[in-house]
Amino acid sequence: MPLLEPEPGALRPRGIGAPAPDRVPERLASGTPRVLREELTALLGAEKVLWKVSDLVRYASDASPYRFVPQVVVIAEDIDDVSAVLSYAHGRGREVVFRAAGTSLNGQAQGEDILVDVRRHWAGVEVLEDGRRARIRPGTTVLRANAALARHGRVLGPDPASAIACTLGGVIANNSSGMTAGTTRNAYRTLSSLTLVLPGGTVVDTADPLADEELARAEPALCHGLMDIKREIEADPGLVSRIRAKYEIKNTTGYRLDAYLDGTTPVEILRGLMVGSEGTLGFIAEAVFDTLPLDREVVSALLFFPSLPAAAAAVPLFNEAGALAVEVMDGNTLRASVSVEGVPADWARLPGDTTALLVEFRAPDEAGRAEYERRAAGVLAGLELVAPVASVTNAFTRDPRTISGYWKARKAFVTAVGGARAPGTTLITEDFAVPPSRLAEACEALLALQAEHGFDAAVAGHAAHGNLHFLLAFDAARPADVERYAAFMEAFCRLTVERFDGSLKAEHSTGRNMAPFLELEWGPKATELMWRTKRVVDPDGLLAPRILLDRDPRGHLRGLKTIPRVEAVADPCIECGFCEPACPSKDLTTTPRQRILLRREMMRQRPGSPVLDQLLADYGHDAVDTCAGDSACKLACPVGIDTGALMKDFRHRCHSPREERAAALAARRFRKVEAAARLAVAAAGTIGDRLGDRVPSAVTRAARKAVRPDLVPQWLPRLPGAAARRPPVTRRVGAAAVYYPSCVNRIFGGPAGAPGPTLQEAVVALSERAGKPVWIPRDVPGTCCATIWHSKGYEAGARLMANLVVTSAWGWTAGGRLPLVVDASSCTLGLAREVVPYLTDDNRELHAELTVVDSVVWAARELLPHLEVRRTVGAAVLHPTCSMRHLGDEAELWAVAAACAEEVVVPEEAGCCAFAGDRGMLHPELTASATAREAAEVTARHFDAHLSANRMCEVGMDLATGRTYRSALLELERATRP
Repeated sequence: MPLLEPEPGALRPRGIGAPAPDRVPERLASGTPRVLREELTALLGAEKVLWKVSDLVRYASDASPYRFVPQVVVIAEDIDDVSAVLSYAHGRGREVVFRAAGTSLNGQAQGEDILVDVRRHWAGVEVLEDGRRARIRPGTTVLRANAALARHGRVLGPDPASAIACTLGGVIANNSSGMTAGTTRNAYRTLSSLTLVLPGGTVVDTADPLADEELARAEPALCHGLMDIKREIEADPGLVSRIRAKYEIKNTTGYRLDAYLDGTTPVEILRGLMVGSEGTLGFIAEAVFDTLPLDREVVSALLFFPSLPAAAAAVPLFNEAGALAVEVMDGNTLRASVSVEGVPADWARLPGDTTALLVEFRAPDEAGRAEYERRAAGVLAGLELVAPVASVTNAFTRDPRTISGYWKARKAFVTAVGGARAPGTTLITEDFAVPPSRLAEACEALLALQAEHGFDAAVAGHAAHGNLHFLLAFDAARPADVERYAAFMEAFCRLTVERFDGSLKAEHSTGRNMAPFLELEWGPKATELMWRTKRVVDPDGLLAPRILLDRDPRGHLRGLKTIPRVEAVADPCIECGFCEPACPSKDLTTTPRQRILLRREMMRQRPGSPVLDQLLADYGHDAVDTCAGDSACKLACPVGIDTGALMKDFRHRCHSPREERAAALAARRFRKVEAAARLAVAAAGTIGDRLGDRVPSAVTRAARKAVRPDLVPQWLPRLPGAAARRPPVTRRVGAAAVYYPSCVNRIFGGPAGAPGPTLQEAVVALSERAGKPVWIPRDVPGTCCATIWHSKGYEAGARLMANLVVTSAWGWTAGGRLPLVVDASSCTLGLAREVVPYLTDDNRELHAELTVVDSVVWAARELLPHLEVRRTVGAAVLHPTCSMRHLGDEAELWAVAAACAEEVVVPEEAGCCAFAGDRGMLHPELTASATAREAAEVTARHFDAHLSANRMCEVGMDLATGRTYRSALLELERATRP
């Protein structure tokens, strides 16, 4: 048994009550049924089959109010894997659902049998024709695709609010549109071609000139069936007219019947039908989009009105003026948005009926923007606006930061409002469309209906296109609440169809919530044609049953998920998945969303349940130990949930009193610990040089086994050697700042064999060179930013060190009169923010007097203007650290690099390296997984310099790429050296 074993039962949830009706059944405690698991493993390989009950639970939820537990999860790597799964399902009479980002709002990414993950291995963008077109794989996020296109002045048409997380496969499958796409820039209108896999395994590239000929040979019945439906529709002028009219406004309800009118061949019809088909007709393996110009001259305003109808009445005026986007946010939305960083706090005091319009004009040049400003001023002059709180300006602006803040608030609609709902309630997100001219009337009718059924809902949407979104919260564990919701949905659907002839789904696609109401909107004839379409393409009903077509009138009430209360920090989570692309462990173990929903499943179980026991057995490694703790999830989460902090708290719970005492002792005697660590690094380096990596690797393996793998680092190749024992000589008199070398830079040296100064020498030299000398206090050794302790959950040690370093820094800086310059970004973050919760009240007052500055920021703002660049390199690639993202220091890293290199590149796949101090040495597989995509991008071309701002992140990137990363300040010192 390891010397320091975690406390047994430490992660068991507190306050488990009665079992929930939607809990995972105990028969799944051992995971996937044995035969199914063994057959798929033999077919695909063990690494592609996820079968543990924790795997099934973490894939059972998406951003919707539904929850369906799959029998097995398959990680498909390529089309061969997809075809193999489809063939297997055919032979066994099973069902298949494809899932990418899991950001769908109506259960489209959930299945009850075989669920196929097509995110992990399906990312990639190929820019074509100088950006006029782009070939995109289905697991690519919209944000990632647009980043690649922006370099060419182009952008995709669809722009959903979930662009940070949603993938292009889902955008096509749901015909998502967003703020500006409307009916002309959506996926249906901008999709050039598709490569798809049909249920029978046939692969179709719709751009291939021979595609129809090959499809006719492979699937003759499918081709005949599609053409029969086309002829039947075209023979009915009334139906043709109805179909065309339905798509004059935004509509994603059911299959795109206009595909039969727009396509002339089976392949062309299929291309259209796949858009909005929600994975029910085939798998989208690749897409080619026609892109649009990225108009960069922008002017925007957030305008406040006394009521929702008053705001809606202004929408046509801005449409006529040429606004690209007119977004509406009601009072509940505005007030909930104060949880979003950067949103004015006084919005919380807005009157209940207050409504805002976010209006944006975009032009290709300055003249076009000036003309839009003239038109906007004309519209503004005739409006009666209100300014209920001080932050409201009701004015158009060109300021990018202000405009970004407006959009941040708007895009956080679902998550911010959902996060503010009552704990334990399920969130429903609906969107519908009416003719834009009837928007004001529809707003009034919706508000009245919500009040009638007792819902205090929030409303936002794409007002320019008559498309409204609203949220409802209810308790899915209470039958009476479910029935109240059911009554509302029935009334809402009839209102939308019978009074407004609107679309029950405008852009979120049909989904489980609206499938039972399909015939209400389309009528029996068109609906039956949709059922025929499904039978023609998927005669065995293999793909995504009951997601788009469902004859059960109460099908939308099946599978509603309960939301048990868990830890307070996680309760606001609506499982939207925005956090997942930023998570370093997303391709290895679990994501922040999955960590939370696993806790929720624990709370659904009865005490002593075998499911609960198995979830707990897996949670320590899969959730807690392999969390990098970088809190990148907090940056991505619109309501700022810090799952990394929660995992650190769990680490604390796992500590025995003995372990906590040992950690506190290390804090008290850190000067000796630091010296011993430096000596150990030096000794290990000497042994490694003489005997290779085998001896130190064997020693650390034995120590990890004897103590605990999550406490003892593993020896890794390419570790840097020891730092110098003494820092450079500096003087306090005349110093412009206090320089605080971080403990990591006092223990580890720079790149092995690299000529030139150490980092400490470089910072001192640069500061002297710029006429702003720095001073290194003699008693820095033995102090630390406390990250070593709080990142592992050692609270006593964190308190000791946090208070020690703050009192020391206050003295060094003469009571805060001098800035404290820190040479590792994670330590800058630690000293600037993360120590605060561990401080005494007195020391919090001292901390408030300190100015903590990262050394890169010091160089960019204070030194660069006074330095002469004498030599540069050709191309430099940057690895911005996650700490820099938290601090907002990325621009300064770029500025330093730009002074040293003719070309500066930040990889599009740049993210957290997950080295996280020593976590990359405790779990090397975590860093390997986290850096894989960034490393592939970096190694695909030559760079003259590889730069970052944190020594351990540099080590992590060294290991990932085989290149030598070093501090950007070392490169700046070389560039400005006389």
